[in-house]
Amino acid sequence: MNLAKVLLIILLVIGGSVFFAGCNIYSGYNAAVSRSESVNSSWAEVENQLQRRFELIPNLIETVKGLAGQEEKIFLGVAKAREAYFKAKSVSGKARAAGSFESALSRLLVLKETYPELKSNVSFLKLQDQLEGTENRLTVARKRYNDSVKALNTFTRKLTGRFYSWLAGVEAADYFNISEEAREAPKVDFSSKD
Repeated sequence: MNLAKVLLIILLVIGGSVFFAGCNIYSGYNAAVSRSESVNSSWAEVENQLQRRFELIPNLIETVKGLAGQEEKIFLGVAKAREAYFKAKSVSGKARAAGSFESALSRLLVLKETYPELKSNVSFLKLQDQLEGTENRLTVARKRYNDSVKALNTFTRKLTGRFYSWLAGVEAADYFNISEEAREAPKVDFSSKD
């Protein structure tokens, strides 16, 4: 073999290696960005469902307020939890506030069982159905968000994924976890303790 053929083979090997490495980096970078965007999109859907819930609740509260006066403490708890969500700045802060809201909301849902007159009210039942539908949508949206976070976090923890995530400026995301107070069964007590 002459020197020209050897140089050509070396250049082809180097060129092929560079091309392969470039394609690999391109693919890994795009995978990191795609997973990050999937997390962002999933969180946007969680917020969309939370917003639907927060818009629905005032209507539910106004309907129930007209039928019973003893649940004022629960309504204030719902309103404060709703306000805390809108004041939260981070995803984890909003997740904690949403957990507090769920705890307050569960107490409100107990009213349906506590007061028979609420069960017979058609407006309340319609709003209750909408609220339950929203809660189901929210559950699905949170699961999808956590699935997206799992995919991203798994990718960013792998050796090559860590490099591609660093290259793309993508970081691991926080899961949507419910707070400890939202895990407790709601306790509704309307006894007058003056």
